[in-house]
Amino acid sequence: MPNLGDVFPDFEAETSKGKIQFHQAIEGSWAILFSHPADYTPVCTTELARVVKLMDKFKERNCKVFALSCDGVESHIGWSKDVMDYAGEKGDLPYPIIADEKRNLAVKLGMVDPDEKDAKGLPLTCRAVFIIGPDKRLKLSILYPATTGRNFDEILRVLDSLQLTARNKVATPVDWQTGDKCMVLPSVPEEEAKTLFPAFEQKSVPSGKGYLRFTPQPK
Repeated sequence: MPNLGDVFPDFEAETSKGKIQFHQAIEGSWAILFSHPADYTPVCTTELARVVKLMDKFKERNCKVFALSCDGVESHIGWSKDVMDYAGEKGDLPYPIIADEKRNLAVKLGMVDPDEKDAKGLPLTCRAVFIIGPDKRLKLSILYPATTGRNFDEILRVLDSLQLTARNKVATPVDWQTGDKCMVLPSVPEEEAKTLFPAFEQKSVPSGKGYLRFTPQPK
């Protein structure tokens, strides 16, 4: 499983939209790769349908989306019709689902859920989420068990934070939403902070240390 900051592994795979070479497919963009345990299952259907509804938001953020499970291409294509119907949308699923029947990617990327198995007793993929930057390095990873559906609004929020903090010397505090105040990084000296963030405010704390510095979100 790749660690944060590692170059995300490149791979070739069959998908519901044809064969891809991952690094080539994501060239110049952010990317989200998320796995689900199995096609034609209830929680997974709600998740992929939610991503369908959010596709315009991902596109606005220059972010490509890829799903993955241990089912085959034909299963992905058939099930995607159910997903689109549940989403209340027409046409084809707007993002590819990667087929990983031999579990090669699931094992390589640490996506296997030991508690979930198919009818043959083979392990299924957990609900993993990887966000990869334009530099092809891993920026975020989250692992959910099969029983817990993800919140893709939270994943969009995290993507906004990652993109903002990649461009500016700020961090985003607890429960941050786009437009909220950010925090000046502790590594930024005070004189530089005054230049970069002229409206920053420092909050006093009992220790007397001036590490809580808030600034309006940079443009």
